[in-house]
Amino acid sequence: MKGMFVFSLNVYPHPTQVGKAFADFVRQVGWKSLVVLYEGEEGLVRLQELLKLPKTFTGVTVTLRQLTPGTTDYRPLLKEIKKSEQTKIVLDCDFDKIELILSQANEIELLTDYHSYLITSLDLDKVDISPYKEHNVNISGFRITDEKSPWVQNYLKEYPQTGRGKNHILYSENALAFDAVWTLAKALDDLDSRESIQLQPLACELPPQPWADGEKMLGYLKEVEHSGLTGEIKFDDNGLRTEFHMELIEKHRSRMRKTALWQEGSGVNYTLTATEIEGALVEKLQNKTLRVTTALTAPYVMERIFDPPVLEETRDRMAFEERYEGFCVDLIKELAKVVKFKFKFQLEPKGAYGRLKDGKWDGMIAELRSQQADMAAIDMSVTAIRQSAVDFTMPYMNTGVGILFKKKNPTAPDLFSFLEPLSLDAWIYMTTAYLGVSILMFLLARLTPYEWENPHPCVDEPEELENVLTLHNCFWHNWGSLMQQGSDIAPKAVSTRMVAGVWWFFTLIMISSYTANLAAFLTAAKMDSPINSADDLSSQTKIKYGTYCCGSTFAFFRDSPIPTYTKLNAAMESAKPSVYTSGNAAGIDRVLKEDGMYAFFMEAAAIEYHIERNCDLKQLGGLLDNKGYGIALPKDSPYSAAMSAGVLKLQESGKLQELKIKWWKEQRGGGKCEKLATGDGAQLDLANLGGVFIVLIGGMIISIIIAIFEFAWKQRKLAVDDNESLWADMWEELKFAVDFRAGDTKPIKKESSRANSKSLLSKSNAESINKYGMIGDEVKSLKSLKSNRSRKDSNYACFEDTDGEKE
Repeated sequence: MKGMFVFSLNVYPHPTQVGKAFADFVRQVGWKSLVVLYEGEEGLVRLQELLKLPKTFTGVTVTLRQLTPGTTDYRPLLKEIKKSEQTKIVLDCDFDKIELILSQANEIELLTDYHSYLITSLDLDKVDISPYKEHNVNISGFRITDEKSPWVQNYLKEYPQTGRGKNHILYSENALAFDAVWTLAKALDDLDSRESIQLQPLACELPPQPWADGEKMLGYLKEVEHSGLTGEIKFDDNGLRTEFHMELIEKHRSRMRKTALWQEGSGVNYTLTATEIEGALVEKLQNKTLRVTTALTAPYVMERIFDPPVLEETRDRMAFEERYEGFCVDLIKELAKVVKFKFKFQLEPKGAYGRLKDGKWDGMIAELRSQQADMAAIDMSVTAIRQSAVDFTMPYMNTGVGILFKKKNPTAPDLFSFLEPLSLDAWIYMTTAYLGVSILMFLLARLTPYEWENPHPCVDEPEELENVLTLHNCFWHNWGSLMQQGSDIAPKAVSTRMVAGVWWFFTLIMISSYTANLAAFLTAAKMDSPINSADDLSSQTKIKYGTYCCGSTFAFFRDSPIPTYTKLNAAMESAKPSVYTSGNAAGIDRVLKEDGMYAFFMEAAAIEYHIERNCDLKQLGGLLDNKGYGIALPKDSPYSAAMSAGVLKLQESGKLQELKIKWWKEQRGGGKCEKLATGDGAQLDLANLGGVFIVLIGGMIISIIIAIFEFAWKQRKLAVDDNESLWADMWEELKFAVDFRAGDTKPIKKESSRANSKSLLSKSNAESINKYGMIGDEVKSLKSLKSNRSRKDSNYACFEDTDGEKE
């Protein structure tokens, strides 16, 4: 019809605005990957804003799947979703199909703690979710009616609730129809109060005619402001509803409750307090028994050692905590006390931690992704690729890659190892220097006049001079200096003192160097190793090195950009035969068997555990990187934050350190090597210093032999009778020497008869030659006597004997 316009206003929010609410929710909760199940093209219009997320929100992937048309069995489609490991699902379908789809999803275990559903129907609170009361699945949606508004309260009083589902009086279409009528009535009332309305009869048999006041009515409808069952009603210039809000409702046990409010422009704003959120999480955990997957790895999980041993059948009937023990078992027990949850352990059949192969995960990570386990507690490193597949708590232990190596077998000790700090040439030159300096000092002492002195201080004009620096005394003086002991003999002349001073300086440097080198040499053997770092390994080809073929350490070398580690990785990959092992245990066995010709890269926590129990092993250098062990949970697990907080509390209380000390240094033979190191780590045994004792004993034996020769020589000179036994005299002297009652004095033996006879013979000869004597002989004889006395008593003061001279 010419000139005829049809105007419409919709109280139902525009699909674009509703879709924006869905997109805001996904951004708010941080979904990174989701699958959209839609029924028809009409649903795609509502979901346009959601489908645009990958373009506007980085890191979000959206998968579209249409509900199979012409059937009510959606299980095959849901199984495909489960197989894809998608846990975030947006469901857009007719209201009547929601309960059916949820029921079928529950049959194939798609309603677990780790699945989240966003249902686009604005009547989610009218869906019966009581069958899933004990399920911790997250089901969310929006509703447009506010049950606490005065309009809704009055409406419910006037029309008590009797129906359910679409028959519910607050079903969205019913509430919107109610609000539409009231909005029209409000506009008509406003128009009638200001202007007269021209009523125009309607005739079904006549062609329709435009209403004269239609444009006025449209204007009043656009300007109307009314609060109804669906909240405040306003329209923009295009006749679209604006400035409305919706409530976010989420499943709480068997009912849906309001948790947030959505408004255009401000997005989703949660109304729950932190205490309420924490309380809801605690309630979920209390009603949930978490399945903890793990593997047998010392010291994290190990079979108990029973004394006396028990039968295998008895072991099989035991509970996990009765049969197994270890660090991770205790960790989960302590964490359960803090976070307050129940748990049940299960062993991963192959003991595999989890690696990505051909696009699929295996091991414990696969169990977590398929919701066959709720936690994985083992020494699992937190890596980027693993964190893309599962969630991790904060690390409960920090570690890194280290180098495991076998200690060098100690060489056979040398009794004369104390001589090795100086080379043979140094010992020869030092001995030569000692002899040369001693002889030079002796010669200079004989040349210089200042070393000769009067042996008779009481005689003004002595007939002879005496030199203290004899060859014997020079050797003794320099030997005492070399041994840092000094001597009572001291040079007097400048020349001999110069020689002594230079010799003292020489001995100072030599003895200091010897002492320093001796300490370093005797302990160097305990620390000697052909390699001490990763750089040392990369710069040689004699010693092989490898790692576990399929773990995080292997990935560390494979992906490292550091030149040294890249070089190590290239050498390991090209080595023939392979240097990779099937596990840490195989790597440790290879290190021990190849006896210093193989080094193994493994995580330092495991190295620390094994070197506490096998004293032939040691760690070379420091850590090559830094990483942490965390408890793994399924991706976007609702319990991740609570578990991380629990680990932090255990760390702050010192409980984690207590468990580390218990299982590393105390249980199962821990601390054995530390005790051995404490006992002999800085000590030298007799095998290293035995040569010193040999020198001491040898010196004492030589001194005894010399003493015997001295005694024999002197005894022959003092012998009274030629037939007197030397051994008898020696025995008498020995008995006197060992007699503790004897004093420090003994009688002097008289000269032998042969000596007296010789002296008498010489005296008679002299008298025969000088029969009559000579003038002055008496005086010379007296002087000679005095000289002999003074020579014997030169150490005492000399007093003038005037009476004796007169006589």
